[in-house]
Amino acid sequence: MNQNTSSAVMQQRSEAKDSLDDFPTPPWATRALTEWLIDGGYPLHLQDVHEPAANRGHMVKPLREAFGHVMASDVEDYGFGFPQRDYLFGLDEHFDRTDWTITNPPFRLAEQFIARALRLSRIGVAMLVRNAYLESEGREQLFTGTPPAYVLQFAERVVMLRGRLVRAGAEDHANIDPATGKPRKASTATAYTWLVWIKGETDTRWRRIEKCRLRLEREGDYPA
Repeated sequence: MNQNTSSAVMQQRSEAKDSLDDFPTPPWATRALTEWLIDGGYPLHLQDVHEPAANRGHMVKPLREAFGHVMASDVEDYGFGFPQRDYLFGLDEHFDRTDWTITNPPFRLAEQFIARALRLSRIGVAMLVRNAYLESEGREQLFTGTPPAYVLQFAERVVMLRGRLVRAGAEDHANIDPATGKPRKASTATAYTWLVWIKGETDTRWRRIEKCRLRLEREGDYPA
């Protein structure tokens, strides 16, 4: 089956255990979250946030547009000036507490990221995960012991590709169709959801993020 159309392949967003989970987040997907939080009455401009898996800064940029202060770090140095720091290594006391923790966590380490973020965040935590994360076995303690306040389901696909950021529907020059020799269009069969924890709220509510990519994309969001 063609790699570009195989749902079975495209749903497998996972990396080898000794490699980085390098799937940059389109900035519009983060703007959709901050817009939803602001509409919900959270004064983000007066609050701070930590992005502990900053990658190349594609999530940091829209967070800076909304929050009063943004801290960013990553276990790997991608050359964008963020402190190199392993979010899961060391005691909680070695980390700065923050109002919010918002990130696209490494797939295989998502539960550990969530657990630490819940301990270190004063107001809330938001994690971008693929929908399959909600149905996987072995996470009963996460969803029953510390249930999210909201599941924010995207109505459209958030295109995330390994090692690169490409606008949905644009030519992906790292994915060449061998039959034509031309780049395929950037797409994905994987659906994504924001999981949002709010301190003191344990009743999980499902909400839908309506189509907003075209409205929330900005000039300069994507590398030339």
